[in-house]
Amino acid sequence: MTTAVSILLATILVSALSMVGVLFLSLQEETLKKASAALVAFSSGGLIGGAFFHLLPKAYELRGEGSLLLVVLGIVLFFGLEKGLCWRHCHEASCNVHTFTYTNLAGDAIHNFMDGLVIAAAFVVSAKLGWVTTLVVVFHEVPQEIGDFGVLVYGGFSAARAVWLNFLSALTAIAGGIIGYFSSIAVASLRPLLLAVAAGSFVYIALADLIPELHKQRRPRSSAMQFALMIAGLALLWAGKWMVPD
Repeated sequence: MTTAVSILLATILVSALSMVGVLFLSLQEETLKKASAALVAFSSGGLIGGAFFHLLPKAYELRGEGSLLLVVLGIVLFFGLEKGLCWRHCHEASCNVHTFTYTNLAGDAIHNFMDGLVIAAAFVVSAKLGWVTTLVVVFHEVPQEIGDFGVLVYGGFSAARAVWLNFLSALTAIAGGIIGYFSSIAVASLRPLLLAVAAGSFVYIALADLIPELHKQRRPRSSAMQFALMIAGLALLWAGKWMVPD
């Protein structure tokens, strides 16, 4: 399988995840909350593992200590984007939900585009890094897409329209993958930059967005389950470092 085909398949997979919200329509609210908490715990471990076990080591190999500065840049960049584009779910009753739905879609479109860029840069380095990066993106996208679907429905869209709009915003991952493929080949120096910035963004998402959600549940049983799932996410990415061939 060629690099270009792998990038296309990976970004199509990431885009298709926007449809996942439909699967949770029949669940009771309490069951949905438990499922979401489990996914968030597992995803946080996967994101941290993907950043420190795969993306950062490869970026360091390609660029040396300069990659560490780029990781910091990734963290600061995503903080700024999150502040500027309101990439957060509305939990307050007083917020302007209808306005937020469009802001949420715009933010997701940009975020998915950047995911496509990162996936492309990873595949250009190696097939192993590409699929591992895709897996890490999937870890983050599943709970995010469930939340996005809920926000759109809560904001006044029908379920069908919410799925369709969410899917359209997710298609930017494919565009990012195509642009990333050609730009990474044309300018080799972009590869370590994208990998290091992606590592920073994954760390930021895990520590700033996902883990704070886990702290909202303080019951010992829930906390133990979250801890176990986070370790499971880390373990899976650690195992992938050694078990998945280049």
